[in-house]
Amino acid sequence: MSKRLFLLAAACLLSASLPAQQPAPQPPALQQPPRCDRACLQKWVDSYLVAMRDQNKDPALFASDVRFTENGVRLPFGKEGLWWGMSGIGSYKFYIPDTETQQIAFLGTVRENGKTQTDGDVVAIALRLKIRDQHITEIEQIVSRPSNTTSSRNDFPPTGQGMEAMVAPHAIFTTPIPENERASRAQLIETANYYFTGLQNNDGKGYYPFTDDCVRFENAVDVLARGGTRTTCKKQFEEGLKGVVDRVRDRRFVAVDRERGIVFAFGFFDHYRINWTWQLAELFKIEKGQIRRIEAIFHRAPFGTPSGWSTYEQSISSEVQDVR
Repeated sequence: MSKRLFLLAAACLLSASLPAQQPAPQPPALQQPPRCDRACLQKWVDSYLVAMRDQNKDPALFASDVRFTENGVRLPFGKEGLWWGMSGIGSYKFYIPDTETQQIAFLGTVRENGKTQTDGDVVAIALRLKIRDQHITEIEQIVSRPSNTTSSRNDFPPTGQGMEAMVAPHAIFTTPIPENERASRAQLIETANYYFTGLQNNDGKGYYPFTDDCVRFENAVDVLARGGTRTTCKKQFEEGLKGVVDRVRDRRFVAVDRERGIVFAFGFFDHYRINWTWQLAELFKIEKGQIRRIEAIFHRAPFGTPSGWSTYEQSISSEVQDVR
């Protein structure tokens, strides 16, 4: 054997005797934070209410750049608005979790200006929280205090007191929609928006997709049972609410619970002739493309008030905003 062939054979034998070279270790895949389910999102609301009551800006709970508005005004977080005077958590609690967008809306009651957690003023609150990277990044709330001018009528009780008298959300709201009957997110928002479109410049001839047993509550008052007689949602739109609202703007749909067929929206009702704006939070229970139950809280705001989350063009528009 030639010297060259001998060396080649030796190299092959040596290579075969060595352990196989292992591939270089790869960096671990980036771990995505777990998505919140319904119960998880609900806990975020509970934690937020406790933090606000205790004036605790816990960095484990809130993002460093958390954005906060109350009644359409952006405020320094943790210093002003309800954060200043909240003293207790009320008894009425209505959660609307949106697992798709990792947001949750809430209607409920709290106490303000009390010396203990059970006294003071009963205040109604409508709330939206945005959760990202296991922190609260956005907080939007409407607070309806007894001192607010909540109605042009004096037979409406203070909103917070009325909500606590309701005790809990109606069973219709908590009943799941059969899985094979659940509408898409877009379909639910479209149906809810028919309510706003039907109310704006209403001539009594619009499209009003209400069930025959639809019930509508405003500031904890059943507004279909007024004046000693009971009407229906559809008849009220056809007869009693003609020409009442000039513009329904800044329509921000912020939570959709497909499992229960609930849509939650913030918006504004403008009345030109009396220079009056209602700022509102309104939710709709929708079954088979029709609105079965409505619950809203609202209060009077300076005419033309924006939400604090929209551009100027969006704030005066009647277009739908699907907030994600």
